Amino acid sequence: MNEASAYRRRRWRAIARRHPSAFVLAAQLLSLLLFPLLDHMLGGRIVFGAFGALVLVLAVWTVNRTPAINWIAWAIATPAFVLSLLAAFTGSGPLIVWSSLLEALLYFYVAGSLIAYMMSDHRVTSDELFAAGATFTLLAWGFAYVFLVCQAWYPDSFTGAVDPERPRSWLELLFLSVTNLSATGLGDVLPIGAPARVLVMIEQLCGVAYIAIVVSRLIGLSLLRARQHERA
Repeated sequence: MNEASAYRRRRWRAIARRHPSAFVLAAQLLSLLLFPLLDHMLGGRIVFGAFGALVLVLAVWTVNRTPAINWIAWAIATPAFVLSLLAAFTGSGPLIVWSSLLEALLYFYVAGSLIAYMMSDHRVTSDELFAAGATFTLLAWGFAYVFLVCQAWYPDSFTGAVDPERPRSWLELLFLSVTNLSATGLGDVLPIGAPARVLVMIEQLCGVAYIAIVVSRLIGLSLLRARQHERA
């Protein structure tokens, strides 16, 4: 039994070393499933804040396996980790704003590091395919945090189909970010303030550039590799 457990641990460590980006992507997607369940529960915000802190640690762990400088990620992640937990426990508005700023900065930094990792050679690995998905979620989460900060600094920046006068919730802003970055065109949450519209346009440009430059490159290299195998 001990040998089987040791084998499973070694296997998981090997998988983690080969596919670190998959763990970040899985954590991001799992948080989407957890948040609706915890949103209306007492203490749910604390649990979700702790889970978000876990995602930050995973993001730094991913940076350690990319060309990025690891200490920069830790310099951003450490205060973001502390402030996100304090904000989750206290519900303090200023702490939420500053933790959101740091989390957005970390997500953008890790996303940029993953893009550099995917662009560093002409060989497409399975981990780079996971990195493509993880980069998309990191960009979406990062802009959602930026939208949250924009709403705190500029009230009435966003409106929605339901209760248009109230501030948008975190999940609504994340929904806006994902639909905006993916260009799906769903518009029940809308930017109405000038700063919010500028941020939304910047995210649209980032989404188009990411698909045109990074994703299309991975697809092209994958097709080229498949043709070379067919000829061989």
